Amino acid sequence: MTTKPLMQMQAASLRLGRAKCFGPFELSLRHSERVAVLGASGAGKSTLLKLLAGELQAQAGQVLLDGRVLSDWRAQDLALRRAVLPQSHAVAFGLEVELVVSLGRVARGPDPELAKTVRQALQLAQAGHLGGRRFDTLSGGEQARVQLARVFAQAWHSEQGLLLVDEPLAALDPGLQFELTDGLMDFARQRGHALVAVLHDLNQALSGSFSRLWLVQDGRLLHELAADAAALPALEALYGISLRAVHDEQGLAVVQRRRLAA
Repeated sequence: MTTKPLMQMQAASLRLGRAKCFGPFELSLRHSERVAVLGASGAGKSTLLKLLAGELQAQAGQVLLDGRVLSDWRAQDLALRRAVLPQSHAVAFGLEVELVVSLGRVARGPDPELAKTVRQALQLAQAGHLGGRRFDTLSGGEQARVQLARVFAQAWHSEQGLLLVDEPLAALDPGLQFELTDGLMDFARQRGHALVAVLHDLNQALSGSFSRLWLVQDGRLLHELAADAAALPALEALYGISLRAVHDEQGLAVVQRRRLAA
Protein backbone atom coordinates (compact mmCIF):
# COMPACT_ATOMS: atom_id res chain seq x y z
CA MET A 1 0.00 0.00 0.00
CA THR A 2 1.27 3.49 -0.84
CA THR A 3 2.69 5.61 1.98
CA LYS A 4 1.67 8.87 0.32
CA PRO A 5 -1.25 10.71 1.96
CA LEU A 6 -4.64 10.13 0.42
CA MET A 7 -5.70 13.71 1.11
CA GLN A 8 -3.96 16.88 2.24
CA MET A 9 -5.07 20.38 3.16
CA GLN A 10 -2.27 22.89 2.74
CA ALA A 11 -3.10 26.24 4.37
CA ALA A 12 -6.62 25.84 2.97
CA SER A 13 -8.99 28.62 4.00
CA LEU A 14 -12.40 29.96 3.06
CA ARG A 15 -14.42 33.03 3.93
CA LEU A 16 -18.22 32.89 3.96
CA GLY A 17 -19.85 36.31 4.16
CA ARG A 18 -18.04 39.27 5.60
CA ALA A 19 -17.05 37.94 9.00
CA LYS A 20 -16.89 34.15 9.00
CA CYS A 21 -13.46 32.76 8.13
CA PHE A 22 -12.57 29.05 8.11
CA GLY A 23 -8.99 27.86 8.34
CA PRO A 24 -6.23 27.90 7.43
CA PHE A 25 -6.34 24.11 7.75
CA GLU A 26 -3.16 22.00 7.66
CA LEU A 27 -4.32 18.39 7.63
CA SER A 28 -3.24 15.07 6.20
CA LEU A 29 -5.26 11.86 5.87
CA ARG A 30 -3.74 8.46 5.18
CA HIS A 31 -5.28 5.53 3.30
CA SER A 32 -7.62 3.41 5.46
CA GLU A 33 -7.49 5.92 8.31
CA ARG A 34 -10.61 6.78 10.31
CA VAL A 35 -10.98 10.26 11.81
CA ALA A 36 -13.81 11.78 13.89
CA VAL A 37 -14.41 15.54 13.67
CA LEU A 38 -15.72 17.10 16.89
CA GLY A 39 -16.74 20.59 17.93
CA ALA A 40 -19.63 22.66 19.18
CA SER A 41 -22.55 23.53 16.90
CA GLY A 42 -21.48 26.18 14.39
CA ALA A 43 -17.77 25.48 14.92
CA GLY A 44 -17.18 24.73 11.23
CA LYS A 45 -17.21 20.92 11.15
CA SER A 46 -19.55 20.65 8.17
CA THR A 47 -17.69 23.40 6.33
CA LEU A 48 -14.43 21.49 6.82
CA LEU A 49 -16.11 18.38 5.40
CA LYS A 50 -17.38 20.34 2.38
CA LEU A 51 -13.86 21.61 1.71
CA LEU A 52 -12.58 18.03 1.82
CA ALA A 53 -15.40 16.93 -0.49
CA GLY A 54 -14.83 19.69 -3.02
CA GLU A 55 -18.34 21.07 -2.49
CA LEU A 56 -16.70 24.30 -1.35
CA GLN A 57 -13.45 25.50 -2.92
CA ALA A 58 -10.60 26.90 -0.83
CA GLN A 59 -10.04 30.58 -1.57
CA ALA A 60 -6.45 30.35 -0.33
CA GLY A 61 -4.16 27.35 -0.03
CA GLN A 62 -5.19 24.07 -1.59
CA VAL A 63 -6.82 20.69 -1.00
CA LEU A 64 -5.17 17.66 -2.61
CA LEU A 65 -6.56 14.19 -3.31
CA ASP A 66 -4.05 11.59 -4.49
CA GLY A 67 -1.56 14.45 -4.91
CA ARG A 68 -3.82 16.41 -7.30
CA VAL A 69 -5.53 19.68 -6.47
CA LEU A 70 -9.15 18.83 -5.80
CA SER A 71 -10.50 21.49 -8.16
CA ASP A 72 -8.60 19.85 -11.06
CA TRP A 73 -10.56 16.60 -10.76
CA ARG A 74 -13.37 15.88 -13.22
CA ALA A 75 -16.66 15.43 -11.37
CA GLN A 76 -17.05 11.89 -12.73
CA ASP A 77 -13.57 10.83 -11.62
CA LEU A 78 -14.02 12.43 -8.22
CA ALA A 79 -17.27 10.53 -7.69
CA LEU A 80 -15.36 7.27 -8.18
CA ARG A 81 -12.81 8.22 -5.50
CA ARG A 82 -14.91 9.75 -2.73
CA ALA A 83 -18.50 9.51 -1.49
CA VAL A 84 -20.26 12.06 0.71
CA LEU A 85 -23.12 11.74 3.20
CA PRO A 86 -24.34 15.30 3.92
CA GLN A 87 -26.03 16.48 7.07
CA SER A 88 -29.29 17.14 5.21
CA HIS A 89 -30.97 14.10 3.66
CA ALA A 90 -33.64 15.85 1.57
CA VAL A 91 -33.99 15.26 -2.17
CA ALA A 92 -35.75 17.54 -4.61
CA PHE A 93 -38.41 15.10 -5.79
CA GLY A 94 -40.45 12.23 -4.39
CA LEU A 95 -38.16 9.54 -5.79
CA GLU A 96 -38.41 5.87 -4.97
CA VAL A 97 -35.87 4.56 -2.48
CA GLU A 98 -34.04 2.39 -5.03
CA LEU A 99 -33.63 5.36 -7.36
CA VAL A 100 -32.15 7.52 -4.59
CA VAL A 101 -29.60 4.79 -3.83
CA SER A 102 -28.82 4.29 -7.52
CA LEU A 103 -27.83 7.97 -7.81
CA GLY A 104 -24.58 6.94 -6.15
CA ARG A 105 -23.75 4.87 -9.24
CA VAL A 106 -24.37 7.51 -11.94
CA ALA A 107 -20.67 8.22 -12.53
CA ARG A 108 -20.09 4.61 -13.59
CA GLY A 109 -22.14 4.91 -16.76
CA PRO A 110 -23.45 1.53 -17.99
CA ASP A 111 -23.73 -0.53 -14.81
CA PRO A 112 -24.70 -4.21 -15.07
CA GLU A 113 -24.25 -4.51 -11.27
CA LEU A 114 -26.67 -1.66 -10.50
CA ALA A 115 -29.72 -3.58 -9.25
CA LYS A 116 -27.64 -6.05 -7.23
CA THR A 117 -25.49 -3.32 -5.66
CA VAL A 118 -28.52 -1.19 -4.72
CA ARG A 119 -30.10 -4.21 -3.06
CA GLN A 120 -26.92 -5.08 -1.14
CA ALA A 121 -26.32 -1.46 -0.11
CA LEU A 122 -29.85 -1.17 1.29
CA GLN A 123 -29.37 -4.35 3.29
CA LEU A 124 -26.06 -3.14 4.73
CA ALA A 125 -27.71 0.15 5.75
CA GLN A 126 -30.51 -1.75 7.53
CA ALA A 127 -32.94 -0.31 4.95
CA GLY A 128 -33.84 -3.32 2.82
CA HIS A 129 -37.45 -3.19 4.04
CA LEU A 130 -37.82 0.36 2.66
CA GLY A 131 -37.60 -0.75 -0.97
CA GLY A 132 -40.45 0.49 -3.13
CA ARG A 133 -41.27 3.39 -0.81
CA ARG A 134 -41.15 7.05 -1.82
CA PHE A 135 -38.24 8.81 -0.17
CA ASP A 136 -40.30 11.82 0.92
CA THR A 137 -42.69 9.57 2.89
CA LEU A 138 -39.91 8.23 5.14
CA SER A 139 -39.01 9.37 8.63
CA GLY A 140 -35.78 11.26 9.22
CA GLY A 141 -34.04 8.13 10.48
CA GLU A 142 -35.25 6.11 7.49
CA GLN A 143 -34.05 8.79 5.08
CA ALA A 144 -30.64 8.75 6.77
CA ARG A 145 -30.36 5.00 6.23
CA VAL A 146 -31.30 5.31 2.55
CA GLN A 147 -28.72 8.05 2.02
CA LEU A 148 -26.11 5.92 3.77
CA ALA A 149 -27.03 3.12 1.36
CA ARG A 150 -26.41 5.57 -1.50
CA VAL A 151 -22.88 6.15 -0.14
CA PHE A 152 -22.33 2.39 0.13
CA ALA A 153 -23.52 1.90 -3.45
CA GLN A 154 -21.24 4.65 -4.73
CA ALA A 155 -18.11 3.20 -3.09
CA TRP A 156 -19.06 -0.49 -3.36
CA HIS A 157 -16.68 -1.37 -6.18
CA SER A 158 -13.92 1.13 -5.33
CA GLU A 159 -10.82 0.53 -3.23
CA GLN A 160 -8.72 2.87 -1.09
CA GLY A 161 -11.20 5.70 -1.59
CA LEU A 162 -12.58 8.31 0.79
CA LEU A 163 -15.85 8.38 2.71
CA LEU A 164 -16.99 11.72 4.15
CA VAL A 165 -20.03 11.48 6.43
CA ASP A 166 -21.76 14.24 8.40
CA GLU A 167 -23.66 12.99 11.45
CA PRO A 168 -24.28 9.53 9.94
CA LEU A 169 -26.11 8.19 13.02
CA ALA A 170 -28.31 11.16 13.87
CA ALA A 171 -32.03 10.42 14.45
CA LEU A 172 -31.35 6.68 14.90
CA ASP A 173 -32.18 4.59 17.94
CA PRO A 174 -29.24 3.27 20.03
CA GLY A 175 -29.47 -0.32 18.82
CA LEU A 176 -29.45 0.73 15.18
CA GLN A 177 -26.52 3.05 15.86
CA PHE A 178 -24.43 0.07 16.94
CA GLU A 179 -25.40 -1.98 13.88
CA LEU A 180 -24.77 0.83 11.40
CA THR A 181 -21.48 1.82 13.02
CA ASP A 182 -20.28 -1.76 12.66
CA GLY A 183 -21.54 -1.88 9.07
CA LEU A 184 -19.87 1.40 8.13
CA MET A 185 -16.54 0.46 9.72
CA ASP A 186 -16.52 -3.02 8.16
CA PHE A 187 -17.39 -1.56 4.76
CA ALA A 188 -14.49 0.91 4.95
CA ARG A 189 -12.05 -1.68 6.32
CA GLN A 190 -12.80 -4.31 3.68
CA ARG A 191 -12.17 -1.86 0.83
CA GLY A 192 -9.36 0.14 2.39
CA HIS A 193 -11.41 3.34 2.39
CA ALA A 194 -10.43 6.25 4.61
CA LEU A 195 -13.30 7.67 6.65
CA VAL A 196 -13.86 11.17 8.05
CA ALA A 197 -17.01 11.48 10.17
CA VAL A 198 -18.50 14.58 11.78
CA LEU A 199 -19.90 13.49 15.15
CA HIS A 200 -21.52 14.97 18.26
CA ASP A 201 -21.47 11.82 20.39
CA LEU A 202 -18.20 11.57 22.31
CA ASN A 203 -18.71 7.88 23.05
CA GLN A 204 -18.98 7.13 19.33
CA ALA A 205 -15.78 9.07 18.72
CA LEU A 206 -13.91 7.20 21.49
CA SER A 207 -15.43 3.78 20.82
CA GLY A 208 -12.25 2.37 19.32
CA SER A 209 -13.53 2.73 15.75
CA PHE A 210 -11.55 5.93 15.07
CA SER A 211 -7.80 6.43 15.24
CA ARG A 212 -7.71 10.24 15.44
CA LEU A 213 -9.80 13.24 16.43
CA TRP A 214 -9.88 16.63 14.72
CA LEU A 215 -11.21 19.21 17.18
CA VAL A 216 -12.69 22.29 15.49
CA GLN A 217 -13.49 25.61 17.14
CA ASP A 218 -14.46 28.95 15.57
CA GLY A 219 -13.62 27.73 12.08
CA ARG A 220 -10.13 26.52 12.95
CA LEU A 221 -8.45 23.26 13.84
CA LEU A 222 -7.85 23.48 17.59
CA HIS A 223 -6.26 20.07 18.18
CA GLU A 224 -5.38 16.85 16.35
CA LEU A 225 -5.32 13.99 18.86
CA ALA A 226 -5.40 10.23 19.21
CA ALA A 227 -8.96 8.98 19.73
CA ASP A 228 -8.54 7.71 23.26
CA ALA A 229 -9.14 8.76 26.86
CA ALA A 230 -6.04 10.97 26.84
CA ALA A 231 -8.07 13.40 24.70
CA LEU A 232 -10.49 14.17 27.56
CA PRO A 233 -8.76 17.33 28.84
CA ALA A 234 -8.85 18.85 25.35
CA LEU A 235 -12.49 17.81 24.96
CA GLU A 236 -13.37 19.37 28.31
CA ALA A 237 -11.85 22.66 27.16
CA LEU A 238 -13.58 22.40 23.78
CA TYR A 239 -17.07 21.93 25.20
CA GLY A 240 -16.71 23.66 28.57
CA ILE A 241 -17.87 20.61 30.51
CA SER A 242 -16.38 18.08 32.89
CA LEU A 243 -15.72 14.60 31.50
CA ARG A 244 -14.86 11.32 33.16
CA ALA A 245 -13.83 8.08 31.45
CA VAL A 246 -15.04 4.76 32.82
CA HIS A 247 -13.66 1.66 31.11
CA ASP A 248 -16.05 -1.15 30.27
CA GLU A 249 -15.34 -4.89 30.37
CA GLN A 250 -13.70 -4.67 26.93
CA GLY A 251 -11.36 -1.91 28.05
CA LEU A 252 -13.11 0.78 25.99
CA ALA A 253 -13.64 4.23 27.49
CA VAL A 254 -17.23 5.23 28.27
CA VAL A 255 -17.45 8.99 28.74
CA GLN A 256 -19.63 10.49 31.45
CA ARG A 257 -20.49 14.20 31.17
CA ARG A 258 -21.04 16.65 33.99
CA ARG A 259 -21.63 20.40 34.14
CA LEU A 260 -18.75 22.45 35.45
CA ALA A 261 -19.26 23.62 39.02
CA ALA A 262 -20.68 27.14 39.18
